[in-house]
Amino acid sequence: MRKIEVFDPSLCCSTGVCGVDVDEALVNFAADVDWGRQNGAQIERFNLAQQPHVFADHPTVRAFLQRSGQDALPLILIDGEVALAGRYPKRTELALWIGANQPKEAVQPAAGCCSGRGGCC
Repeated sequence: MRKIEVFDPSLCCSTGVCGVDVDEALVNFAADVDWGRQNGAQIERFNLAQQPHVFADHPTVRAFLQRSGQDALPLILIDGEVALAGRYPKRTELALWIGANQPKEAVQPAAGCCSGRGGCC
């Protein structure tokens, strides 16, 4: 299984899902991380405010911060390689990265394609 490392910006707690004014993206991502872990993913999160030494000690992350600054976080690495920066991944992206199956959304035919007889042209 791939190793996913998430380098979060400075957050009030390990997930950022605390306090009065919670960012919805952090709520969704925390749920997606739990889902990923339940599906066998190895996901580690690092908070700049609580673990600055991890950011400083990791050559890829240190170079990223020197080049782009902390406003470009979060940074997501997969097996040590940059996979995504500047936003949190969606669950579908996590599923792709860990090889987990996602329920397929119902496929809707194009407007005007299907006739009233139940068949598509």
